[in-house]
Amino acid sequence: MLHSDTSAQVLCIGRIYCDLVFAGVPRMPSLGSEVFAEGVSLHAGGGAFNTAAAFAALGWQTALSGVLPAAPFEAKILQEGRERGLDLSMCAPAAPNASPQITVAIPLQGDRSFLSQKSGAAFPVLDPSAPSTRSIKHLHIGELKSLCESPDVLAVARQAGWSISLDCGWDDTLLAQGNEMSPLIQAVDVFLPNQREFAALTASGLEIGSGPLVVVKEGASGATAIRADAPVHAAAQSVEAIDTTGAGDAFNGGFLSAWLAREDVVSCLANGNRCGALAVQSSGGAAWSVGNELAS
Repeated sequence: MLHSDTSAQVLCIGRIYCDLVFAGVPRMPSLGSEVFAEGVSLHAGGGAFNTAAAFAALGWQTALSGVLPAAPFEAKILQEGRERGLDLSMCAPAAPNASPQITVAIPLQGDRSFLSQKSGAAFPVLDPSAPSTRSIKHLHIGELKSLCESPDVLAVARQAGWSISLDCGWDDTLLAQGNEMSPLIQAVDVFLPNQREFAALTASGLEIGSGPLVVVKEGASGATAIRADAPVHAAAQSVEAIDTTGAGDAFNGGFLSAWLAREDVVSCLANGNRCGALAVQSSGGAAWSVGNELAS
């Protein structure tokens, strides 16, 4: 589904990383050993950037807010953001002497592992009265950790009349505190964890109740939307996975694009799965979003 109403805008916030993606890795390195990759590439990354790229590819006027990685990596983020037509006016430079905010991504056997370094705040304080936010209708938060660090953003969004979606992201500490995370997660409209994240949160006491629509991303198996009446599952397309980095973020953009257009949940899942399938067929979390024909 290609969105064409440029008056409905989206803001994606969260940590912005520069991803170093190693390709053709025969196995994960173990202590005391060395493994050689067939290739390596550099990409803009992080859930907020990747989801923003998906929204933009689907025709939405999309803004990104986050703290840029320190030099020399901020140039790569700015370049890729501009290529995708993102509004970067709400991004902030890294603090002086900040360490680089980068992720090493290793795709292997249809999955991937990450080693990340985060530095300072995830995103600058939002001003809903600023000219750049006046037409925003929806806020997407790239990871639960960033929301925990700046929970006041929920009140800002509600006061501005924005709907809110939230991805989870892997964080060992937060996933073991599902009960404590329940109030924050219940305060959003759509929560989009992957299968492992959701299982960990529910095992540690997460309660959804009458809170958000929960959409569990299941990789090659598709995705399931959990509603008050009954779960709805949609199978994924069968494609060759080159790099699964950012596939869940691409799914977010596809699902939420249809959800914001008030499509039924089956169509939302199908659109999410379609974008996720496109994402895994190239290296880098948002590389798929340039040059693809996304109209249904």
